[in-house]
Parts: sequence; C-alpha cells; structure tokens
Amino acid sequence: MNREILSSLVGKAVKVNRGGHDSRIGMLMAVEEDYFVLLTKEDGVLYYKGHHVKSLTDNTRKGIDVDFVIPEDFSYIQGKNFKDILQGLKYHWVTINRGGHEKYQGVLDDINDDYITVVFHEEVIRVAMFHIRNISYDLRIEEPGKENKEKEKEKEKENKEKNKNEDKNKNEDQNKDKQSQEQSE
Repeated sequence: MNREILSSLVGKAVKVNRGGHDSRIGMLMAVEEDYFVLLTKEDGVLYYKGHHVKSLTDNTRKGIDVDFVIPEDFSYIQGKNFKDILQGLKYHWVTINRGGHEKYQGVLDDINDDYITVVFHEEVIRVAMFHIRNISYDLRIEEPGKENKEKEKEKEKENKEKNKNEDKNKNEDQNKDKQSQEQSE
C-alpha cells in the first residue's frame, strides 16, 4: 500500500480490506515505514503490515462511522518499522493475524529477522515474519460515557439510600410529635 496515500488518510475512519476475516473498520492513527496503525472498537490497536493489505476504503461523502471517542491522553506503542513494534510488544499478550484460521495468541517472547516466538500455555509457536499480516495487544479505549454511567448509577444508589434514611427520620419525627401531642392532652 502506497505510504503517501495512506498518510493522507491519517485521522480518518477507514475500512481495511473489503470483506472477510481480515476486514476491519477503525481510525487510521499513523503510517510508518512498513506498517500502519488502526484503532478499532473491537480489537483496540492493530498494527498492519502494509504489503498484506489488499484495499483501504474511505467514504468521501458520508464518512465511515466509528462508534468511539479517542481520549486526549491515549497512547500506544510506536516505532519506525514493524520490527520496532514487535520489540515494543515483547512480553505482552498479543493476537497475530486476527480472524481466520492462521490466528495465534499468546505472549510474544522472541523476535528475530526470520520469525517470532509466541508462548501459549505449554506451546511454543514460531511464526514466520513474512506471514504476519497484523498484530494487536489488549490496549482498548473505553466506551464513551461508560465511566459516567457507572458514576450516575452510584449516585442513584446513594440518593435512594439517602431518601430512604430521610423518610425513616421523617417517620420517627412524626411519631415523636404524635407521642408528644398525646402526652400533652
């Protein structure tokens, strides 16, 4: 994929590949020497090797809708080339080639020029560098308002408890008033 064309789409919502198990929609975050970064709601940060991408789509009229907001302080692993990214992901839980039958998951253990080593339970998996289409790690963005919704639920709960206590106190005060009136009569 042409780096100049990709660079013109940075910051826009795009669809990588038209369909199939490798197709993803997300925000194009960066374009580097031999890879680009796509942020998706489902998978988080995905690093795509450019030569494995068949197509990239953007909708110039309506745009492509992404259902998330990127926080201002959002950061992810960066590097000049794909091998730098792999070095940055060393000892992280990663998913390689998301979707399809050539999907691998595990802890990225070793990187060299020919292959990477991923450890999954008792298995040691060696994946040829050439056959890595994309890689991601479990960095995701929070849903917009998720934190606020949780805070609102907590406030509602506190308010219910407060109202319950106020009603109880009010009833006790009314009972005391009633008792005082009965005693004075």
